[in-house]
Amino acid sequence: MVDDNKNRLLRPLGRRQFFASLGRLLLAIVATLKGGLVASSELKKSKNIGQELDFMLPGKLGNPDMNMIDDPRLDRRIRDAYIANPLLPEAPPVELSIYPTYEDSLAMVQWMDDMLKGKSAQQEASMPYFPDITSSRETIEGTTGHKISLYVDKPKKYSGPIPCLLHFHGGGMSFSSATAPLSIRWRKTLAQQGLLVIGVEFANQTLHEGNQPFPAGLNDCASAVRWAHSNRNTLGISSVVLTGESGGGNLVIATAIKANKEGWVNEIDGVFALAPMIIGIYGPELPPNLPSWRENYGYMGNRPLVRMMTKVYDPNDEHEKNPLAWPFYAKDSDLRGLPPHIILNYELDLIRDDGVVFAQKLRAAGVDATAMVINGADHVPEIAMPDTIPELTRSTLASIAAFSRGVQPQN
Repeated sequence: MVDDNKNRLLRPLGRRQFFASLGRLLLAIVATLKGGLVASSELKKSKNIGQELDFMLPGKLGNPDMNMIDDPRLDRRIRDAYIANPLLPEAPPVELSIYPTYEDSLAMVQWMDDMLKGKSAQQEASMPYFPDITSSRETIEGTTGHKISLYVDKPKKYSGPIPCLLHFHGGGMSFSSATAPLSIRWRKTLAQQGLLVIGVEFANQTLHEGNQPFPAGLNDCASAVRWAHSNRNTLGISSVVLTGESGGGNLVIATAIKANKEGWVNEIDGVFALAPMIIGIYGPELPPNLPSWRENYGYMGNRPLVRMMTKVYDPNDEHEKNPLAWPFYAKDSDLRGLPPHIILNYELDLIRDDGVVFAQKLRAAGVDATAMVINGADHVPEIAMPDTIPELTRSTLASIAAFSRGVQPQN
């Protein structure tokens, strides 16, 4: 297939034919790489395909030996930050595996959580002072009678109802916390945009007693949304918008789908997801037709690592295509009637195209949805390293605030 497309490209073409043929060529390249861990030999076959047209395919599609730090697309400020402060300074306690045990998967998730906690002192030291924000804590009851902590940040001075953001933090749905320094800073900075922000301490593996697989965390997120909606007048809010990054991006989308299925979707006015982790890995195959899983493989994750996080979230491998666990697999009937979505994705992120394609599915179902790709960035640097690219951080904060003010109440 690739050779046929190459021959077509060598013929004289008009401008429109050229770009149509180029698109077919790139699709053919992806098709030859589908399934399984991309072998170096396979990638090397495609390494020089673009030379006749004087271009190089991005990332590992163009050079199978490429790593993220050396990728010329990466913003130099992010590169320098990683060199100065490596993301994972210690080796994992167990071997990465595409066929992990549940116990090894739990150990891997705990190790990732410990790595994040190891950076807490540094993150707290760089925390700005927020004299214009007032913070409080609410406790609500979950579906099984357990307690859920909600952390509320809002401007000390404001007039009239203001938008409410419910923030679900990242961590593969299984680790980290609403009390992590980066989560606290993100909420307070959002509140400075004139928003009331609620951080939800949903059940996850490393934070709560016992095992907390799907749908424990999702149910807690849904309970928090319903509480916020039922207290709109008391809270003084004009809209209820869900936002979250990575695993939290999964949860904001899954909560909206859950609300749609259960008939209370009118309680949610909008969804703003950042780099949502909406596909689980259950076997040796890579997700089909998503170039970023080949292009950025190994940059901020790989198939075994995602497989182990998937195993923690779904220990018995029962929910591979369940849209409440992995929203990418939602059907048209699950999506139709959802509130507006914005999905922010990142050029050098392994899961970049998950969000891009999901937004296409939303639009096909009649949902107002926009996906954007941030060039030069890896995985939500606005939250992970907010001072590194300050103009991007400011832009994302302003976008979330504008979106929250612009949505119309659904009820």
